[in-house]
Amino acid sequence: MKIRWILTALALAGAVWAAGAGGKIRFEEISEKAGVKVMHHTRKFSGDHGDVLGMFTSGGAAVAVGDYNNDGHDDMFVTNSDVGKPNYLFRNNGDGTFTDVAEPAGVTGGNDPDSIVADALWFDYDNDGWVDLMLVRFGTPVLFHNEGNGKFKDVTAQTGFNVFGNSIAAIAFDYDNDGRLDVMLGHYFKPVDLIKLPTPHVLPNDLDNAVNGGGVGLWRNLGGGRFEDVTEKAGFKDHTGWTLDIGHSDFDNDGWQDIYLACDYGTDRIYFNNGDGTFSDLTKTSIGFDTKKGMNVDIGDYDNDGLQDVYVTNITDEYMKECNMLWHNNGDRTFTDLSKETGTCPTLWGWAAKFGDFDNDGWQDLFVVNGLRSAGKDNYIPVLVNMITTPGIDFTDVRVWPKIGDMTWSGFQKKKLFRNLGHQGVFKEMSAEAGVDNDLDGRGIGMADFDNDGMLDLYQTNADQKALLYRGLADGAGNWVQLKLVGSGKSNRDAIGAKAAIEAGGLTMIREVNGGNGYAGQSTLRLHWGVGTATKLPPVEIRWPSGKVEKHPVAVNEITYIEEGKGIVPAWHRRKK
Repeated sequence: MKIRWILTALALAGAVWAAGAGGKIRFEEISEKAGVKVMHHTRKFSGDHGDVLGMFTSGGAAVAVGDYNNDGHDDMFVTNSDVGKPNYLFRNNGDGTFTDVAEPAGVTGGNDPDSIVADALWFDYDNDGWVDLMLVRFGTPVLFHNEGNGKFKDVTAQTGFNVFGNSIAAIAFDYDNDGRLDVMLGHYFKPVDLIKLPTPHVLPNDLDNAVNGGGVGLWRNLGGGRFEDVTEKAGFKDHTGWTLDIGHSDFDNDGWQDIYLACDYGTDRIYFNNGDGTFSDLTKTSIGFDTKKGMNVDIGDYDNDGLQDVYVTNITDEYMKECNMLWHNNGDRTFTDLSKETGTCPTLWGWAAKFGDFDNDGWQDLFVVNGLRSAGKDNYIPVLVNMITTPGIDFTDVRVWPKIGDMTWSGFQKKKLFRNLGHQGVFKEMSAEAGVDNDLDGRGIGMADFDNDGMLDLYQTNADQKALLYRGLADGAGNWVQLKLVGSGKSNRDAIGAKAAIEAGGLTMIREVNGGNGYAGQSTLRLHWGVGTATKLPPVEIRWPSGKVEKHPVAVNEITYIEEGKGIVPAWHRRKK
Protein backbone atom coordinates (compact mmCIF):
# COMPACT_ATOMS: atom_id res chain seq x y z
CA MET A 1 0.00 0.00 0.00
CA LYS A 2 1.36 3.40 -0.90
CA ILE A 3 2.14 5.75 1.97
CA ARG A 4 1.13 9.25 0.96
CA TRP A 5 1.96 12.29 3.01
CA ILE A 6 -0.43 15.16 2.53
CA LEU A 7 1.80 17.94 3.79
CA THR A 8 0.57 21.52 3.34
CA ALA A 9 2.38 24.78 3.95
CA LEU A 10 0.17 27.30 5.77
CA ALA A 11 2.49 30.26 5.26
CA LEU A 12 0.19 32.79 6.91
CA ALA A 13 1.10 36.45 7.08
CA GLY A 14 0.28 36.43 10.79
CA ALA A 15 2.54 33.47 11.61
CA VAL A 16 5.26 34.24 14.16
CA TRP A 17 8.28 33.37 12.07
CA ALA A 18 11.94 34.33 11.82
CA ALA A 19 11.57 35.26 8.15
CA GLY A 20 9.26 38.07 9.18
CA ALA A 21 11.74 39.11 11.87
CA GLY A 22 14.43 39.83 9.25
CA GLY A 23 17.20 37.40 10.15
CA LYS A 24 20.36 37.84 8.08
CA ILE A 25 22.40 35.39 6.03
CA ARG A 26 26.12 35.94 6.50
CA PHE A 27 29.23 33.81 6.11
CA GLU A 28 32.88 34.13 7.13
CA GLU A 29 35.57 32.63 4.88
CA ILE A 30 37.87 30.54 7.14
CA SER A 31 39.56 28.00 4.82
CA GLU A 32 43.11 29.05 5.67
CA LYS A 33 42.77 29.04 9.45
CA ALA A 34 40.73 25.83 9.26
CA GLY A 35 43.53 24.14 7.30
CA VAL A 36 41.49 23.28 4.21
CA LYS A 37 42.58 25.91 1.68
CA VAL A 38 44.06 23.44 -0.76
CA MET A 39 44.75 23.73 -4.47
CA HIS A 40 42.96 21.65 -7.07
CA HIS A 41 44.82 20.65 -10.25
CA THR A 42 43.03 19.68 -13.45
CA ARG A 43 44.53 17.00 -15.70
CA LYS A 44 47.08 18.30 -18.18
CA PHE A 45 46.96 16.52 -21.54
CA SER A 46 49.80 16.42 -24.02
CA GLY A 47 49.55 17.08 -27.75
CA ASP A 48 48.31 19.92 -29.93
CA HIS A 49 44.76 19.70 -28.65
CA GLY A 50 45.49 18.77 -25.07
CA ASP A 51 44.03 22.00 -23.71
CA VAL A 52 40.66 21.19 -25.34
CA LEU A 53 40.55 17.77 -23.68
CA GLY A 54 41.60 19.47 -20.48
CA MET A 55 38.57 21.76 -20.64
CA PHE A 56 36.20 18.85 -21.25
CA THR A 57 37.53 17.07 -18.15
CA SER A 58 37.95 20.12 -15.90
CA GLY A 59 34.92 19.42 -13.74
CA GLY A 60 36.68 17.17 -11.26
CA ALA A 61 37.15 19.52 -8.32
CA ALA A 62 34.87 17.75 -5.86
CA VAL A 63 34.15 17.41 -2.15
CA ALA A 64 32.35 14.65 -0.26
CA VAL A 65 31.16 15.21 3.32
CA GLY A 66 30.89 12.29 5.73
CA ASP A 67 31.69 11.36 9.32
CA TYR A 68 34.17 8.62 8.47
CA ASN A 69 35.40 8.07 12.07
CA ASN A 70 32.00 8.32 13.81
CA ASP A 71 33.04 11.04 16.25
CA GLY A 72 30.01 13.25 15.66
CA HIS A 73 31.85 15.77 13.46
CA ASP A 74 31.53 15.77 9.68
CA ASP A 75 34.80 15.26 7.78
CA MET A 76 35.62 15.98 4.12
CA PHE A 77 37.23 14.13 1.24
CA VAL A 78 38.50 16.59 -1.39
CA THR A 79 39.68 15.51 -4.84
CA ASN A 80 42.60 16.39 -7.06
CA SER A 81 42.70 15.50 -10.76
CA ASP A 82 46.17 15.85 -12.32
CA VAL A 83 48.48 12.85 -12.61
CA GLY A 84 50.26 12.06 -9.35
CA LYS A 85 48.45 14.75 -7.37
CA PRO A 86 47.14 13.52 -3.99
CA ASN A 87 43.57 13.69 -2.75
CA TYR A 88 42.82 15.01 0.73
CA LEU A 89 40.96 13.47 3.66
CA PHE A 90 40.26 16.24 6.15
CA ARG A 91 39.51 14.94 9.64
CA ASN A 92 37.38 17.39 11.58
CA ASN A 93 39.15 18.12 14.88
CA GLY A 94 36.02 19.55 16.46
CA ASP A 95 37.67 22.90 17.24
CA GLY A 96 37.20 24.66 13.92
CA THR A 97 40.26 23.06 12.31
CA PHE A 98 40.89 20.04 10.12
CA THR A 99 43.87 17.71 9.64
CA ASP A 100 44.70 16.02 6.34
CA VAL A 101 44.99 12.29 7.14
CA ALA A 102 44.71 10.96 3.58
CA GLU A 103 48.19 9.44 3.56
CA PRO A 104 47.93 7.35 6.75
CA ALA A 105 44.35 6.45 5.78
CA GLY A 106 45.57 5.16 2.40
CA VAL A 107 43.38 7.30 0.14
CA THR A 108 45.74 9.81 -1.50
CA GLY A 109 45.94 7.86 -4.77
CA GLY A 110 43.67 7.59 -7.78
CA ASN A 111 45.30 10.02 -10.21
CA ASP A 112 47.45 7.46 -11.98
CA PRO A 113 48.70 7.95 -15.57
CA ASP A 114 45.59 6.25 -16.99
CA SER A 115 42.86 7.69 -14.71
CA ILE A 116 41.46 11.05 -13.59
CA VAL A 117 39.63 11.49 -10.28
CA ALA A 118 36.41 13.42 -10.96
CA ASP A 119 34.16 12.92 -7.91
CA ALA A 120 33.88 11.09 -4.59
CA LEU A 121 31.11 9.46 -2.57
CA TRP A 122 30.70 8.26 1.01
CA PHE A 123 28.25 5.40 1.65
CA ASP A 124 28.07 2.41 3.97
CA TYR A 125 27.78 -0.35 1.37
CA ASP A 126 28.04 -3.24 3.87
CA ASN A 127 25.88 -1.74 6.65
CA ASP A 128 28.61 -2.12 9.27
CA GLY A 129 28.13 1.40 10.63
CA TRP A 130 31.21 2.92 8.94
CA VAL A 131 30.92 4.94 5.73
CA ASP A 132 33.04 3.63 2.87
CA LEU A 133 34.56 5.74 0.09
CA MET A 134 34.25 5.58 -3.68
CA LEU A 135 36.49 7.49 -6.09
CA VAL A 136 34.66 8.32 -9.31
CA ARG A 137 37.07 8.54 -12.24
CA PHE A 138 37.57 8.90 -15.94
CA GLY A 139 38.79 5.33 -15.96
CA THR A 140 37.72 2.68 -13.45
CA PRO A 141 36.13 3.67 -10.13
CA VAL A 142 37.84 2.77 -6.87
CA LEU A 143 35.98 1.52 -3.80
CA PHE A 144 37.66 1.76 -0.40
CA HIS A 145 36.30 -0.16 2.58
CA ASN A 146 36.41 1.73 5.87
CA GLU A 147 38.25 -0.54 8.29
CA GLY A 148 37.01 1.44 11.30
CA ASN A 149 40.51 2.21 12.58
CA GLY A 150 41.26 5.27 10.47
CA LYS A 151 42.42 3.21 7.51
CA PHE A 152 40.83 2.16 4.23
CA LYS A 153 41.26 -0.94 2.06
CA ASP A 154 40.88 -1.06 -1.73
CA VAL A 155 38.16 -3.65 -2.42
CA THR A 156 37.35 -2.64 -6.01
CA ALA A 157 38.23 -5.95 -7.64
CA GLN A 158 36.16 -8.16 -5.36
CA THR A 159 33.11 -5.87 -5.51
CA GLY A 160 32.92 -5.97 -9.30
CA PHE A 161 33.39 -2.25 -9.87
CA ASN A 162 36.67 -2.67 -11.78
CA VAL A 163 34.96 -1.88 -15.10
CA PHE A 164 36.20 0.98 -17.29
CA GLY A 165 33.89 3.98 -17.61
CA ASN A 166 34.32 7.72 -17.94
CA SER A 167 32.33 8.63 -14.85
CA ILE A 168 31.89 12.12 -13.43
CA ALA A 169 29.05 11.67 -10.93
CA ALA A 170 27.69 9.09 -8.49
CA ILE A 171 24.89 8.61 -6.01
CA ALA A 172 24.17 5.88 -3.46
CA PHE A 173 20.53 4.95 -2.97
CA ASP A 174 18.43 1.85 -2.29
CA TYR A 175 16.39 1.65 -5.47
CA ASP A 176 14.87 -1.78 -4.67
CA ASN A 177 14.29 -1.21 -0.93
CA ASP A 178 16.19 -4.33 0.10
CA GLY A 179 18.18 -2.56 2.83
CA ARG A 180 21.43 -2.39 0.83
CA LEU A 181 22.73 0.74 -0.89
CA ASP A 182 23.05 0.56 -4.65
CA VAL A 183 25.15 2.90 -6.82
CA MET A 184 24.42 4.84 -9.97
CA LEU A 185 27.36 6.25 -11.92
CA GLY A 186 26.96 9.12 -14.37
CA HIS A 187 29.17 8.68 -17.42
CA TYR A 188 30.19 11.74 -19.43
CA PHE A 189 32.20 10.34 -22.35
CA LYS A 190 31.70 6.90 -23.83
CA PRO A 191 34.16 4.34 -22.40
CA VAL A 192 37.12 5.41 -24.53
CA ASP A 193 40.63 5.89 -23.16
CA LEU A 194 41.02 9.68 -23.03
CA ILE A 195 44.70 9.47 -22.17
CA LYS A 196 45.85 7.32 -25.09
CA LEU A 197 43.01 8.58 -27.34
CA PRO A 198 42.62 5.81 -29.93
CA THR A 199 40.33 8.11 -31.95
CA PRO A 200 39.97 11.90 -32.11
CA HIS A 201 36.18 11.53 -32.41
CA VAL A 202 35.36 11.69 -28.69
CA LEU A 203 33.43 14.95 -28.26
CA PRO A 204 29.64 15.56 -28.52
CA ASN A 205 28.10 14.90 -31.93
CA ASP A 206 25.68 17.80 -31.45
CA LEU A 207 25.82 20.81 -29.13
CA ASP A 208 22.08 20.72 -28.35
CA ASN A 209 20.96 17.12 -28.90
CA ALA A 210 24.03 14.93 -28.42
CA VAL A 211 23.39 11.18 -28.22
CA ASN A 212 26.97 9.86 -28.13
CA GLY A 213 27.65 10.30 -24.42
CA GLY A 214 28.30 7.70 -21.76
CA GLY A 215 24.83 7.47 -20.21
CA VAL A 216 24.64 5.91 -16.76
CA GLY A 217 25.46 2.67 -14.98
CA LEU A 218 23.26 1.21 -12.24
CA TRP A 219 24.93 -1.23 -9.87
CA ARG A 220 22.79 -3.36 -7.56
CA ASN A 221 24.23 -4.29 -4.18
CA LEU A 222 24.01 -8.06 -3.86
CA GLY A 223 25.36 -8.16 -0.32
CA GLY A 224 28.54 -9.89 0.71
CA GLY A 225 30.59 -7.08 -0.85
CA ARG A 226 29.42 -7.75 -4.41
CA PHE A 227 27.66 -5.51 -6.96
CA GLU A 228 25.93 -6.40 -10.24
CA ASP A 229 25.50 -4.17 -13.30
CA VAL A 230 21.72 -3.93 -13.84
CA THR A 231 21.69 -0.89 -16.14
CA GLU A 232 19.89 -2.65 -18.98
CA LYS A 233 17.58 -4.67 -16.76
CA ALA A 234 16.46 -1.55 -14.88
CA GLY A 235 15.66 0.39 -18.06
CA PHE A 236 18.58 2.79 -18.48
CA LYS A 237 20.35 1.27 -21.48
CA ASP A 238 18.74 3.63 -24.01
CA HIS A 239 20.04 6.74 -22.28
CA THR A 240 23.13 7.82 -24.26
CA GLY A 241 23.41 11.44 -23.14
CA TRP A 242 26.38 13.26 -21.62
CA THR A 243 25.48 12.79 -17.96
CA LEU A 244 26.93 15.47 -15.69
CA ASP A 245 24.93 14.93 -12.51
CA ILE A 246 22.42 12.59 -10.90
CA GLY A 247 19.81 13.29 -8.25
CA HIS A 248 17.47 10.91 -6.47
CA SER A 249 14.31 11.42 -4.45
CA ASP A 250 10.88 9.97 -3.91
CA PHE A 251 9.17 12.56 -6.09
CA ASP A 252 5.68 11.06 -5.93
CA ASN A 253 5.75 9.93 -2.27
CA ASP A 254 5.07 6.29 -3.13
CA GLY A 255 7.98 4.92 -1.09
CA TRP A 256 10.35 4.30 -4.03
CA GLN A 257 13.34 6.41 -5.09
CA ASP A 258 13.15 8.09 -8.49
CA ILE A 259 15.98 9.54 -10.63
CA TYR A 260 16.70 12.87 -12.32
CA LEU A 261 19.64 13.13 -14.77
CA ALA A 262 21.23 16.47 -15.69
CA CYS A 263 22.82 16.12 -19.12
CA ASP A 264 25.22 18.32 -21.03
CA TYR A 265 24.54 19.08 -24.73
CA GLY A 266 20.93 17.97 -24.64
CA THR A 267 17.87 17.05 -22.69
CA ASP A 268 17.69 16.09 -19.05
CA ARG A 269 15.87 12.89 -18.15
CA ILE A 270 13.55 11.86 -15.33
CA TYR A 271 12.83 8.24 -14.43
CA PHE A 272 10.16 7.00 -12.04
CA ASN A 273 10.67 3.83 -10.04
CA ASN A 274 8.15 1.09 -10.83
CA GLY A 275 8.83 -0.75 -7.57
CA ASP A 276 9.76 -3.98 -9.37
CA GLY A 277 13.43 -3.29 -10.09
CA THR A 278 12.71 -1.23 -13.21
CA PHE A 279 12.27 2.46 -14.02
CA SER A 280 10.10 4.25 -16.59
CA ASP A 281 11.44 7.21 -18.59
CA LEU A 282 8.66 9.81 -18.21
CA THR A 283 10.69 12.77 -19.48
CA LYS A 284 8.24 13.65 -22.24
CA THR A 285 5.21 14.02 -20.00
CA SER A 286 6.96 15.02 -16.76
CA ILE A 287 9.36 17.83 -17.75
CA GLY A 288 9.52 17.79 -21.55
CA PHE A 289 12.64 17.70 -23.71
CA ASP A 290 15.21 20.51 -23.69
CA THR A 291 18.39 21.49 -25.54
CA LYS A 292 20.26 22.98 -22.58
CA LYS A 293 23.54 22.12 -20.84
CA GLY A 294 22.37 20.57 -17.55
CA MET A 295 25.05 20.71 -14.85
CA ASN A 296 23.56 20.18 -11.39
CA VAL A 297 20.74 18.28 -9.68
CA ASP A 298 19.83 19.34 -6.18
CA ILE A 299 16.53 18.48 -4.62
CA GLY A 300 14.54 20.16 -1.87
CA ASP A 301 11.05 21.33 -0.97
CA TYR A 302 11.62 25.06 -1.47
CA ASP A 303 7.95 26.04 -1.01
CA ASN A 304 7.10 23.70 1.90
CA ASP A 305 4.22 21.99 0.13
CA GLY A 306 5.40 18.46 0.97
CA LEU A 307 6.77 17.68 -2.50
CA GLN A 308 10.42 17.58 -3.52
CA ASP A 309 11.44 20.13 -6.17
CA VAL A 310 14.52 20.09 -8.43
CA TYR A 311 17.10 22.78 -9.23
CA VAL A 312 19.22 22.37 -12.38
CA THR A 313 21.95 24.80 -13.42
CA ASN A 314 22.53 25.56 -17.09
CA ILE A 315 24.59 28.17 -18.97
CA THR A 316 23.72 31.86 -19.30
CA ASP A 317 26.63 33.85 -20.78
CA GLU A 318 27.19 36.21 -23.71
CA TYR A 319 26.61 33.39 -26.21
CA MET A 320 24.23 30.95 -24.54
CA LYS A 321 21.09 32.33 -22.86
CA GLU A 322 19.69 29.15 -21.44
CA CYS A 323 18.42 30.00 -17.94
CA ASN A 324 18.40 27.50 -15.07
CA MET A 325 15.44 25.30 -14.23
CA LEU A 326 13.64 25.29 -10.89
CA TRP A 327 11.26 22.43 -11.35
CA HIS A 328 8.22 22.83 -9.09
CA ASN A 329 6.77 19.42 -8.26
CA ASN A 330 3.05 19.44 -9.14
CA GLY A 331 2.33 16.21 -7.26
CA ASP A 332 1.13 14.28 -10.31
CA ARG A 333 4.49 13.22 -11.76
CA THR A 334 4.74 16.50 -13.68
CA PHE A 335 6.94 19.50 -12.98
CA THR A 336 6.72 23.19 -13.94
CA ASP A 337 9.83 25.32 -14.42
CA LEU A 338 9.47 28.40 -12.20
CA SER A 339 13.04 29.70 -12.34
CA LYS A 340 12.06 32.98 -13.99
CA GLU A 341 9.08 33.49 -11.74
CA THR A 342 11.13 32.83 -8.58
CA GLY A 343 14.19 34.86 -9.62
CA THR A 344 16.59 31.91 -9.80
CA CYS A 345 17.05 31.80 -13.58
CA PRO A 346 20.43 33.39 -14.46
CA THR A 347 23.56 32.24 -12.61
CA LEU A 348 25.99 32.60 -15.54
CA TRP A 349 27.99 29.40 -16.25
CA GLY A 350 26.40 27.37 -13.46
CA TRP A 351 27.88 24.37 -11.71
CA ALA A 352 26.90 23.07 -8.27
CA ALA A 353 23.90 24.42 -6.34
CA LYS A 354 22.59 23.51 -2.89
CA PHE A 355 19.32 24.04 -1.06
CA GLY A 356 19.86 24.94 2.61
CA ASP A 357 18.16 27.04 5.27
CA PHE A 358 21.03 29.45 5.91
CA ASP A 359 19.14 31.76 8.29
CA ASN A 360 17.03 29.07 10.03
CA ASP A 361 13.74 30.73 9.14
CA GLY A 362 12.07 27.55 7.86
CA TRP A 363 12.52 28.27 4.15
CA GLN A 364 15.33 26.69 2.14
CA ASP A 365 17.68 29.13 0.41
CA LEU A 366 19.95 28.37 -2.55
CA PHE A 367 23.70 28.77 -3.12
CA VAL A 368 25.10 28.46 -6.65
CA VAL A 369 28.71 28.40 -7.88
CA ASN A 370 29.71 29.31 -11.41
CA GLY A 371 32.57 30.17 -13.80
CA LEU A 372 34.31 27.96 -16.34
CA ARG A 373 37.84 29.29 -16.89
CA SER A 374 39.43 32.50 -15.60
CA ALA A 375 42.70 33.23 -17.41
CA GLY A 376 44.05 35.94 -19.73
CA LYS A 377 42.38 39.05 -21.14
CA ASP A 378 41.45 37.44 -24.47
CA ASN A 379 38.01 35.83 -24.72
CA TYR A 380 37.63 32.32 -26.12
CA ILE A 381 33.91 32.66 -26.89
CA PRO A 382 34.23 34.63 -30.19
CA VAL A 383 36.80 32.10 -31.39
CA LEU A 384 34.51 29.23 -30.42
CA VAL A 385 31.46 30.82 -32.07
CA ASN A 386 33.39 31.16 -35.31
CA MET A 387 34.09 27.41 -35.25
CA ILE A 388 30.52 26.49 -34.28
CA THR A 389 28.98 28.51 -37.10
CA THR A 390 31.25 27.06 -39.78
CA PRO A 391 29.20 24.75 -42.06
CA GLY A 392 30.00 21.06 -42.07
CA ILE A 393 31.99 20.97 -38.83
CA ASP A 394 32.34 17.57 -37.19
CA PHE A 395 31.96 18.53 -33.52
CA THR A 396 33.12 15.09 -32.37
CA ASP A 397 36.64 15.67 -33.68
CA VAL A 398 38.86 17.20 -31.02
CA ARG A 399 41.19 18.44 -33.77
CA VAL A 400 38.68 20.99 -35.13
CA TRP A 401 38.20 22.76 -31.81
CA PRO A 402 40.35 25.92 -31.59
CA LYS A 403 43.17 25.99 -29.06
CA ILE A 404 42.37 27.75 -25.82
CA GLY A 405 45.84 28.74 -24.69
CA ASP A 406 45.61 31.52 -22.09
CA MET A 407 42.16 32.72 -23.12
CA THR A 408 39.33 33.18 -20.62
CA TRP A 409 36.10 31.29 -21.18
CA SER A 410 33.16 32.52 -19.07
CA GLY A 411 35.46 33.28 -16.16
CA PHE A 412 35.67 35.71 -13.22
CA GLN A 413 32.00 35.18 -12.38
CA LYS A 414 30.47 36.19 -9.06
CA LYS A 415 28.73 33.44 -7.11
CA LYS A 416 25.00 33.61 -6.41
CA LEU A 417 23.15 33.19 -3.14
CA PHE A 418 19.36 33.36 -3.26
CA ARG A 419 17.46 33.98 -0.05
CA ASN A 420 14.03 32.34 0.02
CA LEU A 421 11.43 34.98 0.84
CA GLY A 422 8.96 32.35 1.98
CA HIS A 423 5.29 32.88 1.34
CA GLN A 424 6.13 35.48 -1.32
CA GLY A 425 7.20 32.60 -3.56
CA VAL A 426 10.38 34.30 -4.77
CA PHE A 427 14.09 34.46 -3.95
CA LYS A 428 16.36 37.49 -3.48
CA GLU A 429 19.96 37.40 -4.73
CA MET A 430 22.27 38.56 -1.92
CA SER A 431 25.68 36.95 -2.39
CA ALA A 432 27.59 40.20 -1.78
CA GLU A 433 25.65 40.96 1.40
CA ALA A 434 26.19 37.38 2.60
CA GLY A 435 29.94 37.53 1.89
CA VAL A 436 30.09 34.69 -0.66
CA ASP A 437 30.41 36.62 -3.94
CA ASN A 438 33.87 35.31 -4.85
CA ASP A 439 34.79 35.12 -8.54
CA LEU A 440 36.67 31.81 -8.58
CA ASP A 441 35.91 28.97 -11.01
CA GLY A 442 33.56 27.07 -8.72
CA ARG A 443 32.68 23.42 -9.20
CA GLY A 444 31.40 21.57 -6.12
CA ILE A 445 29.69 22.46 -2.83
CA GLY A 446 29.85 20.42 0.36
CA MET A 447 27.24 21.60 2.85
CA ALA A 448 27.32 20.66 6.54
CA ASP A 449 27.31 22.09 10.05
CA PHE A 450 31.00 21.42 10.53
CA ASP A 451 31.22 23.07 13.98
CA ASN A 452 27.87 21.76 15.28
CA ASP A 453 26.59 25.26 16.09
CA GLY A 454 23.29 24.92 14.23
CA MET A 455 24.34 27.05 11.23
CA LEU A 456 25.03 25.46 7.85
CA ASP A 457 28.55 25.92 6.46
CA LEU A 458 29.71 25.68 2.82
CA TYR A 459 32.88 24.25 1.30
CA GLN A 460 33.44 25.43 -2.28
CA THR A 461 35.85 23.61 -4.59
CA ASN A 462 37.38 25.42 -7.57
CA ALA A 463 39.03 24.12 -10.74
CA ASP A 464 42.79 24.83 -10.77
CA GLN A 465 42.31 27.14 -7.76
CA LYS A 466 42.22 26.92 -3.98
CA ALA A 467 39.08 25.89 -2.14
CA LEU A 468 37.03 28.08 0.22
CA LEU A 469 35.27 27.29 3.50
CA TYR A 470 32.40 29.56 4.49
CA ARG A 471 31.30 29.38 8.13
CA GLY A 472 27.65 30.27 8.67
CA LEU A 473 27.10 33.11 11.16
CA ALA A 474 24.02 33.45 13.37
CA ASP A 475 23.26 37.21 13.06
CA GLY A 476 19.67 36.96 14.26
CA ALA A 477 19.05 33.55 12.72
CA GLY A 478 16.28 31.32 14.04
CA ASN A 479 16.41 28.19 16.15
CA TRP A 480 17.20 24.86 14.56
CA VAL A 481 16.84 21.09 14.67
CA GLN A 482 19.25 18.46 13.34
CA LEU A 483 18.65 14.74 13.08
CA LYS A 484 21.07 11.91 12.36
CA LEU A 485 18.97 8.96 11.28
CA VAL A 486 20.28 5.41 11.58
CA GLY A 487 18.52 2.67 9.65
CA SER A 488 18.22 -0.87 10.92
CA GLY A 489 16.45 -4.03 9.89
CA LYS A 490 15.03 -3.50 6.41
CA SER A 491 16.49 0.00 5.95
CA ASN A 492 20.06 0.81 4.93
CA ARG A 493 22.28 1.92 7.81
CA ASP A 494 22.81 5.43 6.36
CA ALA A 495 18.99 5.86 6.20
CA ILE A 496 19.36 7.22 2.66
CA GLY A 497 15.84 7.70 1.32
CA ALA A 498 14.29 8.37 4.73
CA LYS A 499 11.89 11.34 4.88
CA ALA A 500 11.15 13.34 8.01
CA ALA A 501 8.57 16.07 8.66
CA ILE A 502 8.65 18.77 11.33
CA GLU A 503 5.87 21.24 12.12
CA ALA A 504 6.74 24.72 13.35
CA GLY A 505 5.39 28.25 12.96
CA GLY A 506 2.45 27.14 10.82
CA LEU A 507 4.67 25.22 8.41
CA THR A 508 5.18 21.52 7.75
CA MET A 509 8.72 21.03 6.48
CA ILE A 510 10.08 17.81 4.99
CA ARG A 511 13.67 16.75 4.58
CA GLU A 512 15.00 13.61 2.87
CA VAL A 513 18.35 11.90 3.41
CA ASN A 514 20.14 11.78 0.07
CA GLY A 515 23.21 9.90 -1.09
CA GLY A 516 25.14 12.49 -3.06
CA ASN A 517 22.76 14.93 -4.78
CA GLY A 518 24.43 18.03 -6.23
CA TYR A 519 27.22 18.38 -8.77
CA ALA A 520 30.72 17.44 -7.49
CA GLY A 521 29.61 17.83 -3.89
CA GLN A 522 28.12 15.39 -1.40
CA SER A 523 26.67 17.09 1.66
CA THR A 524 26.06 15.90 5.21
CA LEU A 525 23.82 12.93 5.90
CA ARG A 526 22.28 14.84 8.80
CA LEU A 527 18.92 16.52 8.28
CA HIS A 528 18.73 20.22 9.15
CA TRP A 529 15.71 22.45 9.77
CA GLY A 530 15.44 26.07 10.74
CA VAL A 531 12.44 26.49 13.03
CA GLY A 532 12.37 30.26 13.49
CA THR A 533 11.25 31.42 16.93
CA ALA A 534 9.87 28.01 17.94
CA THR A 535 11.28 26.58 21.17
CA LYS A 536 9.09 23.49 21.49
CA LEU A 537 7.92 21.24 18.66
CA PRO A 538 5.51 18.36 18.08
CA PRO A 539 7.13 14.95 17.47
CA VAL A 540 8.97 14.53 14.19
CA GLU A 541 7.39 12.04 11.78
CA ILE A 542 9.87 9.76 9.98
CA ARG A 543 9.16 7.47 7.08
CA TRP A 544 12.05 5.03 6.87
CA PRO A 545 13.18 3.38 3.59
CA SER A 546 11.60 0.17 4.86
CA GLY A 547 8.21 1.92 4.78
CA LYS A 548 7.92 2.00 8.57
CA VAL A 549 6.56 5.28 9.96
CA GLU A 550 7.56 6.47 13.43
CA LYS A 551 7.08 9.58 15.56
CA HIS A 552 9.64 10.74 18.08
CA PRO A 553 10.15 13.82 20.26
CA VAL A 554 12.72 16.26 18.99
CA ALA A 555 14.81 18.86 20.82
CA VAL A 556 15.35 22.42 19.57
CA ASN A 557 18.95 23.62 19.09
CA GLU A 558 20.33 20.10 19.48
CA ILE A 559 21.57 17.26 17.29
CA THR A 560 19.38 14.21 17.91
CA TYR A 561 20.27 10.65 16.89
CA ILE A 562 17.30 8.40 16.06
CA GLU A 563 17.62 4.73 15.18
CA GLU A 564 14.86 2.88 13.38
CA GLY A 565 12.86 0.79 15.83
CA LYS A 566 14.75 2.11 18.86
CA GLY A 567 14.00 5.81 18.94
CA ILE A 568 16.43 8.35 20.34
CA VAL A 569 19.87 6.85 20.94
CA PRO A 570 23.11 8.30 22.34
CA ALA A 571 25.31 10.20 19.92
CA TRP A 572 28.25 8.26 18.52
CA HIS A 573 31.54 9.23 20.07
CA ARG A 574 34.72 7.47 18.95
CA ARG A 575 32.95 4.23 18.15
CA LYS A 576 35.36 1.33 17.76
CA LYS A 577 34.96 -2.00 16.08
